[in-house]
Amino acid sequence: MRKSTFLLLSIFLLSLTTLTAQDIPKKNLRGLGAKVLFINYGIPNGVDSLSTTNGIELSYLHGFNNFLNLSVPFKVGVANVPGDINNHFIVSLDAVFQVKYDKGTNKIVPYIFGGGGFVNEDNSSSFEVPMGLGIHYKVGKNSIINAQGEYRMSQVSDRNNLQLGLGYIYNFVKADKDRDGVLDFDDKCPDIPGPASSDGCPDSDGDGIIDLKDDCPGQKGPKETNGCPDTDMDMIADNDDDCPDVPGLKEFNGCPDTDGDGIEDAVDQCPEKPGIPEARGCPDTDGDGLPDKDDLCPELPGPRLLSGCPDKDGDNIADKDDDCPELAGPEATMGCPDRDGDSVIDPDDRCPDEAGPESNKGCPEIKEEVKEVLEFAMRAVRFETGKATLKRESFEILDQIVDIMEEYSAYKLHISGHTDNIGDEAQNLLLSEERAKACMQYLISKGISPTRLTFAGFGETVPIGDNNSAFGRGLNRRVEFILSIE
Repeated sequence: MRKSTFLLLSIFLLSLTTLTAQDIPKKNLRGLGAKVLFINYGIPNGVDSLSTTNGIELSYLHGFNNFLNLSVPFKVGVANVPGDINNHFIVSLDAVFQVKYDKGTNKIVPYIFGGGGFVNEDNSSSFEVPMGLGIHYKVGKNSIINAQGEYRMSQVSDRNNLQLGLGYIYNFVKADKDRDGVLDFDDKCPDIPGPASSDGCPDSDGDGIIDLKDDCPGQKGPKETNGCPDTDMDMIADNDDDCPDVPGLKEFNGCPDTDGDGIEDAVDQCPEKPGIPEARGCPDTDGDGLPDKDDLCPELPGPRLLSGCPDKDGDNIADKDDDCPELAGPEATMGCPDRDGDSVIDPDDRCPDEAGPESNKGCPEIKEEVKEVLEFAMRAVRFETGKATLKRESFEILDQIVDIMEEYSAYKLHISGHTDNIGDEAQNLLLSEERAKACMQYLISKGISPTRLTFAGFGETVPIGDNNSAFGRGLNRRVEFILSIE
């Protein structure tokens, strides 16, 4: 069996030698390598107790083409071999062929290999057949990281072994497949000759734009027009330019608009002065669509209906005649709005959507029956004795106040709490404030906005009755509800 294996290997090596003798167009690898080895004699020989040992490898690599390398590794190490508890010193020299896939530009190059070599183990020599697979990883122009696994079949029994290696290769060859003087590592077109100025890619017309990206590779042109000529230098290629000898704009297919008014010079009656389409390119200083000769306010834009004078609020009253130029309004109120028609213009109307007299800032006056409810509430709201807890009987009158607040939406409500003079004055002041606050919180719980409510406590400082009598003290214990317009 071993003789058959050696015979097949010899035939394999002879065929590879014949291949390398052919006329190969160019070399791609000449390198020196160094590698750390991990050596195991136990697994291939079925001995589990043998540990892995280490060695080092120095090698020379010779690349014949993109598919074949010759490697000559020299190895030194120690081996933990079957049948001996002591490690053996080993030295080997091999010749192996690597069959690879290397386009020249790929960073990762896988390969398989096979060959033969001589091993000296403690002054005893033998022949071994290494075979396996590996990978080259290109990390720079000349630097390669190598990882390899090999199985070595020995002519001596119990000496088959596995070796794993990791190392570095320095490649002395500066690969240049297309022979344009730009190394393949830096060549963006490694298969087509081109100058270094364009990273190795051809530029037939010499305009600095490689042919692959040049829309007109046979004519010089700037980068802005993708390499096509632009005689008038308006960034529009001559083949797309209706006016190739005069700089122009893209929207006019390269024809000019000298005054920049958006009207091509060929149809502009005033090509040296910006104008408007309605005036065939003649000026409209304020840009309101009305030529200056017909505009009563040529410096200020305005509608044609007002002879070109401005009307910012759009109420068809010129701003110069409008008392409220920012707010639309009828002519009857000099252009000021009055939505509720109460003759109080909206800027002065606290209730612009509800009619009311000017004396009440345009808001509806409070009805007498509402005033009576508020007056009644002052006496009807009740609390637990000495506390700020509302009694249930107070809810009905407070709900009526909620209805009032919803009806008079522009009004705000101030709630003030008062006590008699029985007890500590400081405690009475705190109690009156907490009772007013309790009323406010009830109204808030019914949906009244907190921004419309304020409260304060006055204790015994604002009596309305005689504190020397029970009746007077009863009048003084109260919560007042005051509606007002701010």
